[in-house]
Amino acid sequence: MFRLGQSFIWCVLLSSCMSAWSLEMTEYDNQDIICSQGLSDCTLKNEMFLLITENDVVDIVNLVPKVKLCCKDRSCILCLAIDIGVDIHPDKDVESRSALGEDDYSGDARNMTEVKRQFQLPGLILEGVVMERAAVSIALLGVLLAVVTTLPNKDDWDIYSFHINSTVSSRYATTVITSRVANRMDESKEIEFHVRIPKNAFISKFRMFMDGEVYDGVVKAKEQAQQQYTEAVSRGQSAGIVSSVGRTLEEFKTSVNVAAHKKVTFELTYEELLKRKLGKYELQIHARPMQPVKDFKVDVYIHEEAGINFLEVKGGLSTKALGNAITKTLADKQAWVYFYPTEDQQKTCDSCGEQGMNGDLVIVYDVNRDTTLGDITASAGYFVHHFAPSSLTRIPKNVVFVIDQSGSMSGRKIHQTRIALIHILNDLAEEDFFGLITFDGNIFHWKRELVQANQQNVGSAKEFARNIRDRGSTDINRAVLEGARMLNAHPREGSASILILLTDGDPTSGETNRERIQSNVKKAIASKFPLYCLGFGFDVNFEFLESMSLQNDGVARRIYEDSDADLQLKGFYEEVATPLLTDVTMIYIGGTNLTQTNFSQYYNGSEIVVAGQITDNNIETFTPQVLAISRNTRMTFTNTDVTVELTGTISDNRIQRVWAYLTVKQLLEKELQLSGPEKETVKKEAMELSLKYSFVTPLTSMVVTKPPGERTDVLHKPKEGERLDHHSQGPATGAGVGAAGRGGGGRWRPFGSGYVAYDMDYEVVAATMISNTAIETPPPVPTPPVSPVHRFLTKAEHLSLPLCFDVSNTRLKLLHHPNWQLSVNGELDSAPNGGFQRIVIHFQTNLTIEVDTSGFTVREGQISTRYAGQDNIAAGRATVIKRDKETDITVGETRLVILLHETAGKQFLWPVLRQVPSDNNTEGILVLKPEAREEVQQSVTKVKINDQEINVTRSHAADYSVASPPSLNCWLTSAESVLQRPLDHFTVTAL
Repeated sequence: MFRLGQSFIWCVLLSSCMSAWSLEMTEYDNQDIICSQGLSDCTLKNEMFLLITENDVVDIVNLVPKVKLCCKDRSCILCLAIDIGVDIHPDKDVESRSALGEDDYSGDARNMTEVKRQFQLPGLILEGVVMERAAVSIALLGVLLAVVTTLPNKDDWDIYSFHINSTVSSRYATTVITSRVANRMDESKEIEFHVRIPKNAFISKFRMFMDGEVYDGVVKAKEQAQQQYTEAVSRGQSAGIVSSVGRTLEEFKTSVNVAAHKKVTFELTYEELLKRKLGKYELQIHARPMQPVKDFKVDVYIHEEAGINFLEVKGGLSTKALGNAITKTLADKQAWVYFYPTEDQQKTCDSCGEQGMNGDLVIVYDVNRDTTLGDITASAGYFVHHFAPSSLTRIPKNVVFVIDQSGSMSGRKIHQTRIALIHILNDLAEEDFFGLITFDGNIFHWKRELVQANQQNVGSAKEFARNIRDRGSTDINRAVLEGARMLNAHPREGSASILILLTDGDPTSGETNRERIQSNVKKAIASKFPLYCLGFGFDVNFEFLESMSLQNDGVARRIYEDSDADLQLKGFYEEVATPLLTDVTMIYIGGTNLTQTNFSQYYNGSEIVVAGQITDNNIETFTPQVLAISRNTRMTFTNTDVTVELTGTISDNRIQRVWAYLTVKQLLEKELQLSGPEKETVKKEAMELSLKYSFVTPLTSMVVTKPPGERTDVLHKPKEGERLDHHSQGPATGAGVGAAGRGGGGRWRPFGSGYVAYDMDYEVVAATMISNTAIETPPPVPTPPVSPVHRFLTKAEHLSLPLCFDVSNTRLKLLHHPNWQLSVNGELDSAPNGGFQRIVIHFQTNLTIEVDTSGFTVREGQISTRYAGQDNIAAGRATVIKRDKETDITVGETRLVILLHETAGKQFLWPVLRQVPSDNNTEGILVLKPEAREEVQQSVTKVKINDQEINVTRSHAADYSVASPPSLNCWLTSAESVLQRPLDHFTVTAL
C-alpha cells in the first residue's frame, strides 16, 4: 500500500491552479472509488497488483493534477484528474540509494511498464499509473471542493414533488407553493428553498414539515424581527436577512438542516390582487426546480361571478413540448388550467435543459362587463367593487413629455429613449395635443406651446427626438415645472391632460432639495392632471419619484436597463394612452371603511377597484353609485336593479382579505406622501393591518421558525426603491453544492446588519443541497424490498366478471378533483393481499384528514386534533363520522367511506367511493370506469377495453368494498391495461 501526503498534494494542486490552462476532454470508464470522509482517504474498490514483496518500498516519482472535462455517453462533468507515477524498490536498495546522488541512481528498481487507467468519483477522476499486484490507497484533501464542485448529485438530494396551486376569485389570487425534498445522504445536510413570487404579492404564510413537526413562520413588526436577527448575530449564530428585488418578481429563500435519509416539506403561501392592464389580467407563476421533478404540477382555478370572457396561457413554460402538458377548461364563471409536464417535457421548453424548467407560466383572462356599474361581490360584511365600463367614447388628451438628456443618460439609455419616443409619437391621435421638452442643466423645447398631433407636427417632433443628445447635469425641478406650465397654459374643454417625466438620476443642478421640488411641483399641478414618473435604471432615487407621482394622482414605474427598455417605455404609455373618464368618484351608501374612492382618470383597458365594509352587514341598504366626466358630459353610473353577489363558493374571509390587501397597499402609498405625526399614524395603521392578516409588507417581516440551534432567517419585503438581496452572517456553514447561481455583479450598499444587492438576474431554485464537506461519500444503495402485491377489483359493464389487477406500488392516487381542490391518497401496507395502512384527504389549502387503523387526525390550518373513538366531526365543508368498522367522510359533493378489515390478526383500510361530483373532472383509481366489452373466446381469453383487445386470465380477488368481503372470480390482467395508462400516473411520492 502507499499513501500520498496531504500537504504534498495540496502544494501541487495550488501550483497547478495558479497557472493558466484550458479544459481537456477525457473519457472515463466508471471504475469505483470508496472515500470514507469526503475526498480524504479514497481507496480504489478494484485492486491493482504490483510485483512487490512485503519489505519493498514504493516511491512517488510524479503527481500531476489536471482539471478536465470528463465525458461519458455525451454527458460531461468538471473533474480533477491526477496522474501518479511510482517506483518500486527492494528494501536493500534504500541505503545504497541514499549513498548515491539522485541523478546517478539508476538502481535495479523494478520500474514496470506503465498502464494508465481512470477511476471515477462524483466530480472527480483519478488517473493512476498502474503496476501489477498491490492495492492502492490515495489520500486527498477535503479542501479540494473549490476545484471539483459541480451541480448536486440527485443521489444526494431529490425534489420528489413540486406543486403550485393557485385559486383566483374576484381577481384575488392565493397561491401555494409546496416543495418536498428528500436527503439521500448518510449524514444531515442543509437544504435550501428558493422561490420567486410576483412583486405585487404579499407572503402570508410559510411552513416547514419535518420529522412529524410543523414549523410556522411568524410575521412580526420589522423592528422586532430585526432585533431578533441582531441578537442571533451577537450570540455568534448564523443569521440572514432574506429578500431581494428583481424586475417583476421577488425572491424568497430559506434553508433547514435535514437528517440523513429524512424529508422536508416547504410550503409558501402568497396573495395578490390581479391588476387589469390593456384589457386583461395576468397571473404569473414562476418555476425553476433546478431538476426535472417526477411529481410536478401546477393547478390554477379561477372563479369570477361576472363570468369569464376569455382564457389564454402563455409564457416560456408554454413553449415547445411543454405546451402539450397544459390543459385548460373554460365554463362560464369558472376556469381551470392544469400543467402536468413529464420529466422529459421539463427539459424541452425555450429556457429548459438538463436541470429542468426555468420560466413563467402566465394565465391571461378577462371578465364579462355586462353592466356599466361593474360587478360587486360581498361576503361576511365586506364587499369589493370592480368598475371598468366599456363602450365609452375616447377623450382627447393633452400630453407633455419631459425627457432627461443629462450625461448619465449616455449610451444605450438615450438611444432606447429616442426609439421609444418616436414610436409613442406615431401613436398619437390627431385630436390629441402634445409638447416635448428635453433637459439637462437647461431646458430645450421642441415647441414652447402644445400643438395638435397632425402629420406635420408629429414628423417634426420625431426629427427633434432623433437628435436628442446626452450632456450636462440634471435640473428636474425646472423641467417638470415647465411641463406643468405648458399644460396649464392650454386648457381644453372635454380633454384629459397628462404629464410624463423620464429621468435616470437625482437632481444635481438648480433646485436639488427633494422636498422643495415636490412642494413646487404639487403647487404647480394643483390636482389638475396626473404626473407619471419613469425612473430609468437604478441610479435614480425611486422613492423620490414615487412620492412625487403619488402626490399628483399618478404612479411611478421603473424602466430596467435592458435590451427591451424601449418596449417598457412604450408599454407604459399604452396604459395611459386612451383616457375614457376623468374626475371619477365612487359612492357607497351603506358602506364604511372604504378604500380609495376618488380617481383623477380612468383609462381604456384598466380597472378601478374599491373595497369596504357594509354597514351592519345590511345588504338591503347598500347602494353603490359612480360619478364621472366623459368629455363635456357628467355621467352617473347606477342601476337600481344591480345585484350584489353574495358568495357561497369562495371562503368567507376572501373578500375581507381583498379589503385588507387594498387598504395596506394604499396606506403604504399614503405614508410616502406624508411627514411628521401624520406619517407615523398612517404607518402604524398599515403595520397593524399587516400583522392582523399576516402580510409580509415593507413594515413587517417574517421570522422563519426552525428547529432549535438552526440559523435565524428573517424575510423582509423591500420597497421598489430599496436595493436588497440576502446576506448571511455568523459562522460559515460550508461551501454550497448546487446553490443557485447569480447573474451579473450588482452594486452594493449596507442595509441593517447585512449587505444588500440589486439589479441581478435572480435564479429560482425550489430546493438545493448545501454540503458541509467537499464531496460526500455516495450513500450505499440499499437493495429495495420486494413490495407485496395487492389486488384491486373494478366492475365494468358488459362483462360477465369484474376486472382485477395487481399493484405493488406503496402510495396511490385514489381520487383527485381539481375543481374542489380535493385529493385522496393512500399508502398500502406490507402484508400480501392486504390493504391500506393510511389514507389522507386534502381539501383546499388548509384541511387535511388522515385516517389509519386506530383512528383519524384532522388538521385545520395550524390546529391538529386526534380522534380515536366514535366521533362526529365537522370541519369547514367536511364532516367525519367514525363508527366501529368504518369512517364516513363527506367533503363538498364527495362522500368516501373507509372500511376497516382484519385478516390473520392484521388490520387494514379499504376506501369505497359512495358519491362523486356531477362533473367529469375527477381522476384516480377509485373513479376508474373502463370501457370494457365482451370477452373474445379464442385460444386465449381476451377482453376489449376501449376497443383494444387485452389478454386476461381467470382468477379471483377479495371484494373489500363490503364489510364482510367475499372472494369473487375476476378477469386478471395488467394494471396498465385496465388503467389505460402507465401505473405511474396513479402513484404519488408522498401522501
